[in-house]
Amino acid sequence: MILCQFNDNRLGLVENGSVRDVTSALDALPSHRYPYPMGDALIAALPELRARISNAAALAQPTAVSKVDLLSPVANPGKIVAAPVNYKKHLEEVIANPALHHQSKLHTQEIHKTGLFLKATGSMIGPSENVVIQHPDRRTDHEVELAVVIGKRAKSVRHEEALHFVAGYCIGLDISVRGPEERSLRKSLDTYTVLGPWLVTSDEIPDPGNLDLSIAVNGELRQHGNTRDLILSVPGLIEFATSFYTLFPGDILLTGTPEGVAPIQPGDVMHARIEGIGKMVVHVRAA
Repeated sequence: MILCQFNDNRLGLVENGSVRDVTSALDALPSHRYPYPMGDALIAALPELRARISNAAALAQPTAVSKVDLLSPVANPGKIVAAPVNYKKHLEEVIANPALHHQSKLHTQEIHKTGLFLKATGSMIGPSENVVIQHPDRRTDHEVELAVVIGKRAKSVRHEEALHFVAGYCIGLDISVRGPEERSLRKSLDTYTVLGPWLVTSDEIPDPGNLDLSIAVNGELRQHGNTRDLILSVPGLIEFATSFYTLFPGDILLTGTPEGVAPIQPGDVMHARIEGIGKMVVHVRAA
């Protein structure tokens, strides 16, 4: 199943290049009073909503994907957990380029020593929204990543059970201002996490460890890799993350980017692709 959020926060089922409005399925979500439960309500209830979504889609008229504005497919993540330098060749390019590591030892170590970092949830947008360059005097780079959406509460998860906690997958863009500061600061600016174009449920991607991913800017291929080259695989990252954090439905795990990170500037157009998920087009503009 492929689900999107579009236009004015409508829920859509994506099939054969079209979107069918299935927002009526959300009427089955439980109502809550403050304090609200942790996690994204739709992602938490997704297993129970699938039949309602299919029934609603059967009654809806299709609209071409190109005719709608795609928002982030996850509306309310509690956490965005990101994996730095999780491809060996990307680690090598960071070590070799002072513009990427800024003499920080933390930026030049493998993920086992560097650890994970958190991005502000307020940095998240969908592909139809623009990445807005906040500090034009500094280098700002694209990083394309497989994004994992957690489907249920996860704590101290074992490697062999990790994929059972995944709701689905998206394309993620981790936009990064370069500099000596901590990653969480430089990567949490408004619009600097792009998630989309939709959520592909985990049953559609049984093996996230062998997916091609790439990004082109203005038609120039910048990054191309495969998730088989992750230093810590998707199950390994879930095991690692849940040894520190409790993850809740809708939490997002950005798995790292391959080599080829490069600057973007206002006017650029990014085309990101991941095998099994699809492609998304994201525009860059000035503040």
